[in-house]
Amino acid sequence: MDSAEAHNGSGAGEGPSAGSAGARPPATPEGMALAYGSLVLMALLPIFFGALRSVTCAKGKNASDMPETITSRDAARFPIVASCTLLGLYLFFKKFSNDIKINNSHSRHVTHFHSPVCSRRCPKSKTSVVGFVAEIVNYEFDTKDLVCLALSSVVGVWYLLRKHWIANNLFGLAFSLNGVELLHLNNVSTGCILLGGLFIYDVFWVFGTNVMVTVAKSFEAPIKLVFPQDLLEKGLEADNFAMLGLGDIVIPGKGKDKRTCYLKKNTHTYFYTSFVAYIFGLGLTIFVMHVFKHAQPALLYLVPACIGFPLLVALAKGEVAEMFR
Repeated sequence: MDSAEAHNGSGAGEGPSAGSAGARPPATPEGMALAYGSLVLMALLPIFFGALRSVTCAKGKNASDMPETITSRDAARFPIVASCTLLGLYLFFKKFSNDIKINNSHSRHVTHFHSPVCSRRCPKSKTSVVGFVAEIVNYEFDTKDLVCLALSSVVGVWYLLRKHWIANNLFGLAFSLNGVELLHLNNVSTGCILLGGLFIYDVFWVFGTNVMVTVAKSFEAPIKLVFPQDLLEKGLEADNFAMLGLGDIVIPGKGKDKRTCYLKKNTHTYFYTSFVAYIFGLGLTIFVMHVFKHAQPALLYLVPACIGFPLLVALAKGEVAEMFR
């Protein structure tokens, strides 16, 4: 979901549990500061490390092994596809919200998330496993993959049984890291098209309708990062959450893809400029959300910052044409 939300018990319509928010005491300033600060930190980690791993992935693979690159045409189509998907989910939940909830564990993402750590600690004995039909199923794995699978399975069972916010965040971080690392843009212009289209998408579905907020409330899956504002009072069983959609991490994260954010070898000015711009935009989102007590489309603030800051640097250095070329 591409919206940042919080609910602190001070009014209806502020978050995923607006109907019951009135029964909760308002969040303390300390609790809110801890929750918002934690969300910002959790958003920055997958962007930074995902970008670094994206470079490593690009250097370590042949062109034929690289994931498919997002082109300008793909970027222009993405908001339309996302809108259709969002509307479909909204209609689905309006019809079946009392009968069904969706749960997804997606252990593969967490396995990929743990892989670099485990690879340094596990022997690399390779095994070939042939499935039911040898010609169709043939997987190769090593010991680190088994360790990662076991760890991710534990987290998956924990999430399925408890729906605990820590388990949710582990999956959310893994999804975000994988999204930033594995989705590749072909140039800066494509990133601008993608961000611009999703800017309109986010603003429309959050401010123009109740579709985004309804789906965010109904979709019981790790599609957002959450952090309790009452952690200091209730500990790990806290339930008064501030949240940030994964789309507000992955999409701006791809817009500042490290491989497309520097113009000369070993020059990372534009990457770090974009990184600072993301911090500024997310901080502005949280400020506006806190002032107006209403869910905000984070891309409304993130997109102008993530495009504007690097563009200003390029103008100052006389490298605008080179950046877009």
